Amino acid sequence: MSITKETKQKLIGRFQINEKDTGSSEVQIAVLTERIRNLTEHFKTHQKDNHSRKGLLTLVSTRKKLLNYLRRTDYDKYVKVIQELELRK
Repeated sequence: MSITKETKQKLIGRFQINEKDTGSSEVQIAVLTERIRNLTEHFKTHQKDNHSRKGLLTLVSTRKKLLNYLRRTDYDKYVKVIQELELRK
């Protein structure tokens, strides 16, 4: 259900602005998206895991807030993140 350290480092490397950046909106959105995808796979086999479902809803809400912030502040970065993560078609 959780992402591995290597996967997280790849995501951070792909979306970071400079080499010390680990907390920018783009990086946070990418990490949250990976966690959401992992939980979605988890629910395909564990439909009644309601405790994890609440966590999933929290992650989705947090990602939505970050996406709204990014759209308000830097629309070009917002579009880039959406395309790279394939969030909207």
